[in-house]
Amino acid sequence: MEPDAIDLIGTGGVEAAELTLWALFMRADIVVKLVMILLLLASVWCWAIIFEKMRSVRRLRSQAQEFEDAFWSGGSLDDLFDQVGKQPSDPMSAVFASAMQEWRRSAGVVQPGGNHAGLEQRIDRVMSVAVGREMDRLERFLPFLASTGSAAPFIGLFGTVWGIMNSFAAIAATKQTSLAVVAPGIAEALFATALGLIAAIPATIAYNKISNDLGRYAGRLEAFQAEFSAIISRQLDAEA
Repeated sequence: MEPDAIDLIGTGGVEAAELTLWALFMRADIVVKLVMILLLLASVWCWAIIFEKMRSVRRLRSQAQEFEDAFWSGGSLDDLFDQVGKQPSDPMSAVFASAMQEWRRSAGVVQPGGNHAGLEQRIDRVMSVAVGREMDRLERFLPFLASTGSAAPFIGLFGTVWGIMNSFAAIAATKQTSLAVVAPGIAEALFATALGLIAAIPATIAYNKISNDLGRYAGRLEAFQAEFSAIISRQLDAEA
C-alpha cells in the first residue's frame, strides 16, 4: 500500500514537471509551435512599437511647446524660419517651414495691391500637405498594433483547435481517457490561446492610447495651421 502511494506521488511529480511552459512548447505539434512562435514574435514587435511611440509622443509634446513659445514670443518670423531651417526636426516646425518657403517663393511675384487670394490658398494648401505628411510618418506601424490586437486571439484559437484535435487523436489511439493522457494535450492547446491574448491585449490598449494622443497632436497642428493662416491673411491685407 505504501509503495503504491510513493509511486503515485512520484508520477504526479513527473506530470507536474512536464507541464511547464517550455515542456508544453516542446511537446506541441509543429503547427501549434509555428502559431506560438508567430505570436511571440508579434508580441515582441508590438512592445518595441509601443515603447518607441510613447517616447515619440512625449518628445513631440516637448518640441511643440518649445516651438510655440518661440513663435508667440513676438520675434520676427523670418528669423525664426532661419533658425528652424529647411529641414526641421519636429512636425510643427515642418508645417511652419513649408508655409514660409511658399511665402518666400512668392515674394516679388505678387505685386503690392494685387490679388493675394491665390497666395493664401497656396500657403494653406502646403501647410495641409505638410500636416498630412507628418501625421502619416507619426502613425507608421500603428496598423500593425491594430492588426495584432484583432487577429492574435483568432490565431491563438486556431492553435488551440489544432491542439485539441491532436489530443482527441491521441485519446483514440491509446484508448485511454485518464487525466494523465488528456491534460498535456489540452494544456498545449490552451497555451496557444494564452499567447494570443498576451499579444492582443497590450496591442489593443496601446493602439487606442497612442491613437488618441496622436489625434490630439494632429488637432494641435491643425490649430496652429489655422492661426498661422490668419496671421498671413492679416499681413497680406496690410500690404494690400
